[in-house]
Amino acid sequence: MTGQVRTVDGRVAGRRGQATRQKLLDCLGEMLSSSPYRDVKVIDVARKAGTSPATFYQYFPDVEGAVLELAEEMAKEGAGLTELVSGRSWVGKAAWQTSEELVDGFLDFWRKHDAILRVVDLGAAEGDKRFYKIRMKILNSVTNSLTDAVKELQAKGKIDKEVSAAAMAGSLVAMLAAVAGHQKGFTTWGVKQAELKPNLALLVHLGITGKKPVR
Repeated sequence: MTGQVRTVDGRVAGRRGQATRQKLLDCLGEMLSSSPYRDVKVIDVARKAGTSPATFYQYFPDVEGAVLELAEEMAKEGAGLTELVSGRSWVGKAAWQTSEELVDGFLDFWRKHDAILRVVDLGAAEGDKRFYKIRMKILNSVTNSLTDAVKELQAKGKIDKEVSAAAMAGSLVAMLAAVAGHQKGFTTWGVKQAELKPNLALLVHLGITGKKPVR
């Protein structure tokens, strides 16, 4: 954790206070993995962290406020997904490698943050602008980079200029997010994880390049 951390009343938290605050967030994250978001109570988070509700309220106004903190931290990490696309090649064999690494990065990120992403998706679906902005912050980082990739290929005459770069990129990212969030569900359809990745990468490759991959 970098920078100053303040309590609800504006005081700067010391090292011990920062550690307590982070422990509360860690415990909340663990609880979200096994309990519905709205079933998580302040007293339960405090008890799990070995402290009191009064201490919890020193750092967060309520459980939702703490969840938003977790979501913001996750979004900062999610912005790094753009590195899987930005400046990468979408020509020849390199295009297939880029597609595979983008898929791997998306699936891994969603598995790592599955619990908080479910809460973010729920809040966004219910019209909470705070959660919606966080969700879009994560997705936009990749969408913008893919849009640039399509435009670059169009400029080189490799893709039909009638293709909407933004629409194609947005559709692919929405697909990646939906599939990443439904990974466990694929097993009920008899789809193995080892089968999911290459087929998803194929769709990404076809969407961006318009061609079958060269492997």
